[in-house]
Amino acid sequence: MKTEEQKRRPSKKPRAHTASSKGPSAVVRIGVIGFGYWGPNLVRNFQDLDRSRVVAVADLRKSVLTPLAKRYPALRLTTVHQEILRDPAVDAVVIATPVSTHFELAQTALQAGKHVLVEKPLAASSSEGTELINLARRKGRILMVGHTFEYNPAVLKVAELLKSQELGELYYIDSVRVNLGRYQSDGRNVIWDLAPHDLSIILHWVGKIPQRVSAFGQAYLQKGTADVAFIRMEFPGGTLAHVHLSWLAPAKIRRMTLVGSKKMVLYDDLDPSEKLKIADRGAHLDANSTEVRVDYRMGDVVSPHLDFKEPLKTECEHFLDSIFGNRPPRTDGENGNRVVRILEAADQSMKEGGRVISL
Repeated sequence: MKTEEQKRRPSKKPRAHTASSKGPSAVVRIGVIGFGYWGPNLVRNFQDLDRSRVVAVADLRKSVLTPLAKRYPALRLTTVHQEILRDPAVDAVVIATPVSTHFELAQTALQAGKHVLVEKPLAASSSEGTELINLARRKGRILMVGHTFEYNPAVLKVAELLKSQELGELYYIDSVRVNLGRYQSDGRNVIWDLAPHDLSIILHWVGKIPQRVSAFGQAYLQKGTADVAFIRMEFPGGTLAHVHLSWLAPAKIRRMTLVGSKKMVLYDDLDPSEKLKIADRGAHLDANSTEVRVDYRMGDVVSPHLDFKEPLKTECEHFLDSIFGNRPPRTDGENGNRVVRILEAADQSMKEGGRVISL
């Protein structure tokens, strides 16, 4: 029993939430699984941030880890990813591997009590995504998806324009993401490879799930693996979205067009100086005419200033914010699974000759 003196003493305040329960000054100790195309960028960003430290990197190919040892000699490098998943000194796992491995790796990491950032797409199916969401909730861990473009200043600026109604009613979005090559070795078609970016951007802008999805595509080089596809989405309220994807194009294009009742926007992610152009242009019916006549408005085209910051760095910082603040990230599991549901519907529609799939 407590003495009267002990009862009068003020109770200690609980420590601030940290990744490793070492107090407010603790850093998140990161283990990265997969050091291929995107892994090096993740390691660089997390290593450069004050609140995180990459302590281990795993990849099946020892050859890609060798140069990393020279740059970061303190890192533990391994070809056995289970070492990272079992390591109690790792607070969070970042997964940058083929989508077919996402579910098993994320599931094991969450079961081990680790926070998880998994590259897009979240999983190979929405049922797998749902399992990961529920597991993260039960374990009280952060599950985040690497939808990097939702942290892009240009994408965020367009979201502001839509929210303020500067574009008026959003009629449609047309997106083109094409290039020559980068066929996937794990059998993924072009929809699963390229579409996650466009879909996450469009859902962020529209703020709704499409009611209907359809897609057409063709496999020209590898039988059964579509290298060209066209996705069509119909949203509540009448907004349409069209996404053109291809590994067989003469030039790399990353361009999205938004048409509203008041203004139009061209977003070109490859433009180094003017990624956004806002056109004060449009068309409307002349209400005073006795005939059907369309009047056109040809106003100015302006390119707003954007305070550019590397989107991936912002994403990594947001992951840390979510861990330290114990709050869901912007691109949480639910966000990621919405994209997976559309990928599934588009893939199914394409395989069935463009049948419309209701969501």
